[in-house]
Amino acid sequence: MGLPEAVPRSVGGAGHPRRISDFVAHYAAATPGAESAVCGALRLGYGELQQRVEDAARALIACGVRKGDRVATLSPPHPAYWITFLATASIGAIWLGLNPRYHTGEFAYVVSDAEPSVLLTRLEIGDRRYDSEIAAMCAAAPSIRHVIALDAAAGADGPTPYAAFVQEGMRVADDVLHAARDACGGRDPCLLVYTSGSTGRPKGALLHHAGIVAFSLGQNRAWPLPAQRFLNYFPINHVGCVIDVSCPTLAAGGCIVFMEQFDPAQSLALMARERVTAWASVPTAFQLQLALPDFASYDLSAVELIIWEGAAMPVETIERLRAMVPRLATNYGMTETTSAITIVTPTDDVDVLANTVGVPFEGVEVRLAGDNGRVVALGESGEVQTRSIYNTLGYWRRPQETADAFTADGWFRTGDVAVQRADGRYRIVGRLKEMYKSGGYNVYPREIEDVIHAHPAVVMAAVVSRPDPLWQETGVAFVVAREALSVEALAQYCRDRLANYKVPKEFVLCDALPLLPIGKVDKVTLSKRARG
Repeated sequence: MGLPEAVPRSVGGAGHPRRISDFVAHYAAATPGAESAVCGALRLGYGELQQRVEDAARALIACGVRKGDRVATLSPPHPAYWITFLATASIGAIWLGLNPRYHTGEFAYVVSDAEPSVLLTRLEIGDRRYDSEIAAMCAAAPSIRHVIALDAAAGADGPTPYAAFVQEGMRVADDVLHAARDACGGRDPCLLVYTSGSTGRPKGALLHHAGIVAFSLGQNRAWPLPAQRFLNYFPINHVGCVIDVSCPTLAAGGCIVFMEQFDPAQSLALMARERVTAWASVPTAFQLQLALPDFASYDLSAVELIIWEGAAMPVETIERLRAMVPRLATNYGMTETTSAITIVTPTDDVDVLANTVGVPFEGVEVRLAGDNGRVVALGESGEVQTRSIYNTLGYWRRPQETADAFTADGWFRTGDVAVQRADGRYRIVGRLKEMYKSGGYNVYPREIEDVIHAHPAVVMAAVVSRPDPLWQETGVAFVVAREALSVEALAQYCRDRLANYKVPKEFVLCDALPLLPIGKVDKVTLSKRARG
């Protein structure tokens, strides 16, 4: 395998590694002492990372894991998660992450659906122990043959200690390990990511080596950094953790600085101490960090690039960030497309950053389709559909839902609605499933949220719908303000800028909005409140 710089620019070119895990061996040989992962006092060079991945891969084979088997990991963002993912992927198995914030029923549902054969788990995270959750998972998924404790020695009847797990793997011969690796790669699945399930039970999207490798190299070309150091505090069951941060950093031979639990002040202190070069997160996290009264005291002079994903960023926030670092970027993607649909390359253009999601990512075809399935004219709104090497292989054991997610000619239906501007850039205007009808008109919450966010007193806003006996559905806006703001003034602000049918019928001022673990607004919870 050649250096990433030598990989052909064409996506899917012959110079690509066959497996995402191949980058570990490359950098272990080229720069063994370079830091690959940091978490507290733990600092792993690429040479040590390679050894730990090798040890875990042998141990998984000793447990009977074969190509296509699933391996589950319950952990916060920590090098242990990363090692289990790379080891699993390297031998052709399929890895899935479990979020420590799950409730018992959520753990049981995911493992009963995925049927992993091995569960690697922390027994304790923060002040929560997981004994009952582990028992519930084993009961829900008899497929689990081995439970491995990542963080502590276990009792005689408890999970196998990680040291014993690794020791058992020592008996696996080199030729067995090499044979497992030679038999996998390319479009073989290696990652199973369960979607949020906002419109039903979560379903697992299968992502493959070729897509992840191509995405990692493509993102690094679009967002170049001479020395890549990313802070990663995202939950391991999300593409934000695995795909957006971990894999591209590995492909660049950079360092992932792990933080087990996000805290605005502590994250800034860690960025300063570890000289993080890429400040990347979701808009909510940026706003929480910038709101700290002592924000200016943190030394962020090592930051060379600022990136946000997952939602639109308020103009005021963009302008504050631009004053610090004039290289800002964002993208638009989703789990099923390995995060790759469109991208904004580093710029200080506020209009581009605030009002668009850029142009198609390298190797991605994008089209906007109307209700009749036909491509809409320039300037008209339509569903974003995409075709590329990055697209999911399908939903785990859901052939009908997989078929429904693609058009007859192979384009993935995102469910998002966008407009293409005259300059070729795309602007997201809403989601088909969030769209509601009020008095016969289609209303997209995203459009209303953008207007409310532009109010100088507003920090955050989210709009959901509820049934109405007269208008079919009406909007309810939940708003967090930084200063005194009346409902009447906010409603008038919207009436001055939106057609009457788009103006929410109710505005709810609140101290905070409920958030999903990744930092996005939890609209399912807000919908329940609005309808309550």
